[in-house]
Amino acid sequence: MSAAPAVQRAAWADPSVNGFARLMSRIYTFCLVEVQKLRHDRSELVTRAIQPILWLVIFGQTFSHIRAIPTGDVPYLDFLAPGIIAQSALFVAIFYGIQIIWERDAGVLTKLMVTPTPRAALVTGKAFAAGIRAVAQAVVVVIVAALLGVSMTWNPIKLLGVVVVVVLGAAFFACLSVAIAGIVLKRDRLMGIGQAITMPLFFASNALYPVDLMQGWVQWLSRINPLSYEVSALRGLLIGMPTNYIVDFAVLIGAALAGIVTASALLGRLTR
Repeated sequence: MSAAPAVQRAAWADPSVNGFARLMSRIYTFCLVEVQKLRHDRSELVTRAIQPILWLVIFGQTFSHIRAIPTGDVPYLDFLAPGIIAQSALFVAIFYGIQIIWERDAGVLTKLMVTPTPRAALVTGKAFAAGIRAVAQAVVVVIVAALLGVSMTWNPIKLLGVVVVVVLGAAFFACLSVAIAGIVLKRDRLMGIGQAITMPLFFASNALYPVDLMQGWVQWLSRINPLSYEVSALRGLLIGMPTNYIVDFAVLIGAALAGIVTASALLGRLTR
């Protein structure tokens, strides 16, 4: 009877176990703070949902009617809906660096940096907090798409996969934003760069049209764009279009990890 507690005490005495537990606890704390922000300011969800709804209602239905973009046996609105989910996650995450700079200006970031919290925990917490916001946006888009008649799966396992894909995609783009913030150091510069790269990332992906319709150099950009793999995974999970899930998830996980490492390395520049 006494062996189990002894083993448990030994495990918690292991610095690696304690370090991992502290890391996960701090990541969870940052995510919880983000959830509380959403609870206190639900208007942000409404305002951010306007753009993806307009894409579905106006752009999607118009192009479905005129059949300008060939998508095979899949109706264009069905083809578009996963791309708009990925787009909404991108737009939520790509300006996350502005929040980091605001926290630097308010003195919050400096206080966090002098605590024992690893930079990776801070960045990861912010990245997955962006994922929480992106999932909230994705729920709105899925509901609107369903009301418009998009044929989607309601399999709970596949929907859980959708949540994972959206969180990974948002985490990468949030880390990209934080990394850029660590380079440019100013909010106005970051806003300019964010606006400059958001639409190219969106249009140089398979969110709006099949890759085969693109010019050769745009196809090359699409293949190195993590957003394309996010859209492919979402299409496979939601509407059953064929995709290579191993490649999609490998790219998204690898991009998220690379983003966390890069953003963690550049975060210190904001407090110098």
